Amino acid sequence: MTQSTQRTVGAARVAALVDGFDRSPAYAGLAEALTLLIGDGRIGLGARLPSERELTEALGVSRTTVTRAYAALRETGYAEARQGSGTFTQVPGGRARAHDRALLPRPGDDEAIDLNCAAASAPPGLATAYAEAAAELPAYLGGHGYFPAGLPQLQRAIAATYDARGLPTDPDQIMVTPGALSAASIVAQAFTGPGDRVLVESPVYPNATQAIRHSGARLTGCPVDPDGWDLDAVGAALRQSGPKLAYLIPDFQNPTGLVMTDAQREEYAAHLRRARTIAVVDEAHQALALDGQRMPRPFAAHSPAAITIGSASKSFWGGLRLGWIRSPEGRMEQLTRARVGLDLGAPVMEQLVLVRLLEDAGSVLEDHRSRLREQRDALAAAVRARLPEWRFRLPAGGLALWCELPGPLGTALAAEGERRRVIVAPGPVFAAEGGLDRFVRIPWTRPADELEDAVDRLAEAWDVVRGRQGARATGPGRVMVA
Repeated sequence: MTQSTQRTVGAARVAALVDGFDRSPAYAGLAEALTLLIGDGRIGLGARLPSERELTEALGVSRTTVTRAYAALRETGYAEARQGSGTFTQVPGGRARAHDRALLPRPGDDEAIDLNCAAASAPPGLATAYAEAAAELPAYLGGHGYFPAGLPQLQRAIAATYDARGLPTDPDQIMVTPGALSAASIVAQAFTGPGDRVLVESPVYPNATQAIRHSGARLTGCPVDPDGWDLDAVGAALRQSGPKLAYLIPDFQNPTGLVMTDAQREEYAAHLRRARTIAVVDEAHQALALDGQRMPRPFAAHSPAAITIGSASKSFWGGLRLGWIRSPEGRMEQLTRARVGLDLGAPVMEQLVLVRLLEDAGSVLEDHRSRLREQRDALAAAVRARLPEWRFRLPAGGLALWCELPGPLGTALAAEGERRRVIVAPGPVFAAEGGLDRFVRIPWTRPADELEDAVDRLAEAWDVVRGRQGARATGPGRVMVA
């Protein structure tokens, strides 16, 4: 049994987490609040809940309220009573319910700590947004339900986020898509064809490059060092390869976590203008500034021809499956022609949900960022303590540490880590043109105790692979999803 399944959650902690729960009636509101906390991982699976007496005192409610709330949790499958031990959290169907067999297909995977996927659990407020959207959905059922550009109110809400960041945007410049990867595919289909070149960063988000390749384009890699972008090298690569597009992630670059300054964006934009190359700017992590810092201006403010891709998956929840494209003036028709060959629109229900989330983005994102900040700091502290030979820069946002190992052992480490049921992505997964086996990416998207457990397992794996340097190791060969 792992550390996370033995943990007891204190009454004071539970009281803080459920603060403000609906008290009409109180037992139902408390049960609903606890269900959401267990479902999104803020109260871990297998954790022992406080005794009824302890929680009654911490909340200042009647014993009957807590007794009925715990009974409701057991009835719905979110808790179980163990004779003589107390009440423990679970989810209906067990841990395996949360996993897709395509992503975690191997025996024992459902008990593994999955750090291959850099995607967090849902923030507070998501279930409420779904409930409110469901109440509005009937108004749309009389129509065909296709909105290739997106629901008009969601287009307006997304455009308003760019306005607030200093990039005036008309709602007609927004196309809503079923995720950022769909957006990348649409852009590649619209602006490239077989044999066209696309400049990409290396390391780079691998699913995006796969989406670009589907158009027949050829990729040209340009290194991003752990310390940042070499813009002279970017300029040289643009001159030499003459790419149609340049795919870049200037905000908490995946996987390095780097942020491009305004001055660097201006210089990069100048190189693009000279090469007549269109920037495809992935802003999936842009909203995840964890230290309260002010972010640079959008890249498109420096490069008006840039096409910007956004996503709700990192800011809110991967299961929402919504992204968007911000098109420069005069490009939307091209994008629409490419889009209808791939799909006819994103789900209406999820679009209604995102409208509500964007209306209350301040409070929802603050809670989300606070949790991610705590998890980031816990992960960084664990790596420093258990793996002092590894080097990394602590990112000011995003979702992952990009760790440099003392030798090219990333693939071997990932394989050995799997034997200890911790799954991470080695550097070669992110390499546009090979290499990067000195690196491994570790997301901070799981609860702090799981991250500390994962680092302990990785430290054990590291001791093994470090002792057998020179032996050939095969990679884990997993599907990379985020």
